[in-house]
Amino acid sequence: MHTLLHTILNRIATGRLPLLNAAEAVTLALLPEQDNLDILAAASAARAAFGPDAGASCGIVNAKSGHCPENCAFCAQSAHHRGNAPVYPLMSEDELLRRAEELARAGVSRFGIVTSGTALDERELDSLCAAAERILRNVDIRLCGSLGMLTEERGRRLKEAGFTRYHHNLETAASHFDTICSTHDYEEDILSLRAARRAGLEVCSCGIFGLGESWEQRVELGLTLAAEGVDSLPINFLKAIPGTPLEGTPPLPPAEALRCIALMRLLNPGREIVICGGREHALGQWQSWVFAAGAGMIMTGDYLTTTGRAFAEDHAMLAALGLRAAENIGARS
Repeated sequence: MHTLLHTILNRIATGRLPLLNAAEAVTLALLPEQDNLDILAAASAARAAFGPDAGASCGIVNAKSGHCPENCAFCAQSAHHRGNAPVYPLMSEDELLRRAEELARAGVSRFGIVTSGTALDERELDSLCAAAERILRNVDIRLCGSLGMLTEERGRRLKEAGFTRYHHNLETAASHFDTICSTHDYEEDILSLRAARRAGLEVCSCGIFGLGESWEQRVELGLTLAAEGVDSLPINFLKAIPGTPLEGTPPLPPAEALRCIALMRLLNPGREIVICGGREHALGQWQSWVFAAGAGMIMTGDYLTTTGRAFAEDHAMLAALGLRAAENIGARS
């Protein structure tokens, strides 16, 4: 075992944080593949010592799709690309309630409502807040919003309507962001995270791995998230969509994808880590290994513009590992 891994395990055992500084994180990220199992073991130990229990699941709905004015290179919903994402306005209250009920029946603890575009207009925000209040009167589930750029005032409105968490991905490191998106500045995303926090919402943010970033940039992203104190890190892996600038990009190898998860855990030892879009594409038969790599939660069901795994398959995987997907149901935050 590499000496750095011994050092990390000693820090875990003694409760010494942080587990890694920037230089150590880069060293760990660049260790040879023969160290992979030891890296995963260290990340799993960090989750057991500092992180939440493993086994819960969340789900999302693409509540407003297409014609996004942002030009994110990976996104099928961008108006700048030739992706084949469906285009429709904000879903009705009835449809959002139906989706929430479906997820709750599947044992999902969090329901994320996601909308395309830079931000909702006032009419859409009013409609969504009304839908949230109706959902929470009828369904035992926690609500998360992923609604673009956020101000503190809008965040307070969402919190009053019953949302507990705001999701806003940084997507990649600041040093790599200009190659992925040029229609807004990275700092605008950071300001949205801070606005959500000031509004009293939990903050959910990470990015997509496999966008052509270096290991040093992956470390940079993990350190940024740690500095911002995000509550939850949703990890995605690129599944290249035809018609987008990144079409044809191959998936990350499973060993590399698992090391990305472990790195985020070791840089954010006490936070929730959720494995989201692209896990089927990057990990294939190795999806259950995300928990060995330090993750504690999976997103189940379909994603925004791509299909995911059936609820039953994910439940079977969790059961085989002795984990319970529905253990957080009934405890709203």
